[in-house]
Amino acid sequence: MYNVFSLIFLLALVPANSIRLTEITSDQNYGTWQKFTRFVDTEKGSQVKGLSDLKVYLQFFGYLSNDPTKNLTDLYDEEMESAVSAYQKNMGLPVSGELDNDTMNLIIAPRCGNPDKIIVSTNNSIASILHYSFLKNTPMWKRQIPITLKYAFSPDHMIPELSVSEIRPVFERAFERWSSATSINFAETDDLRHADISIGFYTGNHGDTLPFDGPLGMTAHAYPPETGIIHLDGAEIWAVDSEKLKLKRAVDLESVALHEIGHVLGLGHSTINEAVMYPTLISGTRKVELSVDDVEGIQGLYGSNRSKHDFQNSSWSTLQGLRRSSGSSMILGIMVFLVYLRLL
Repeated sequence: MYNVFSLIFLLALVPANSIRLTEITSDQNYGTWQKFTRFVDTEKGSQVKGLSDLKVYLQFFGYLSNDPTKNLTDLYDEEMESAVSAYQKNMGLPVSGELDNDTMNLIIAPRCGNPDKIIVSTNNSIASILHYSFLKNTPMWKRQIPITLKYAFSPDHMIPELSVSEIRPVFERAFERWSSATSINFAETDDLRHADISIGFYTGNHGDTLPFDGPLGMTAHAYPPETGIIHLDGAEIWAVDSEKLKLKRAVDLESVALHEIGHVLGLGHSTINEAVMYPTLISGTRKVELSVDDVEGIQGLYGSNRSKHDFQNSSWSTLQGLRRSSGSSMILGIMVFLVYLRLL
């Protein structure tokens, strides 16, 4: 079976090239949050009309307090500066508290709809997220290892632009990548009601607390173990091949699927740009290989894929045994030949 995510495989075969972020086109079109670009270089103390909308964005993703008694104003105050600094730190950017170009480019980029700061790092400190993280309270699928999870597509929530036969192999590959890294297997089922993970496309306000906001905004979101729900924005131009990914405003379905499955398994967002669990994905790009950071994160929850690890060890032991056996046979043959010569 094709295995790209076992940590042993990563270290042994592709230590320098385990991460792929393929730029398909340099012509990036942003949608929902493009209006925020006018706030670049806004100075602390400035009053700028519409800045409260950016505060809503930062509040939604966990960087500003959600205190209902506080009104969000258009003032670039100390609280706003602190929120921008926290965002920069969490996204792996130089921390300045200023809305510079690099910060704004990430803010307006398409991204996962799951908030960032409801997560905790491996040392349980929200203020110090260093790499991969786990969702709040470290939820897991609490079943006997190896775990088998069944997933199903919601037949009432597909999109006309893509058939199920086009979507299915995309998710098969994404599930297999996580399976290769840890002790979880996945199997598709038609029984949506009893599936562990449900997958569907939705638009706008679709009955949960995370409404979609149109193309190139929040592309998808997912619920943690053991809820097992993946919602994708039906308004996106979803690409399942390199040709469609060249279209303006296209979003790679496999990259997003891989990311959201990580949430379904219990992973939060990573601060490592190359990681699959990084919150943003630039339109027209693919990120379909787990980084070492992703692998370490998922193995921190469920351990390594022991069956494949043991198989590799078993195969190596067998090979070594054959070599020893071959060597012993050769020595025995030489000894018999020498005895034969003395008898002549």
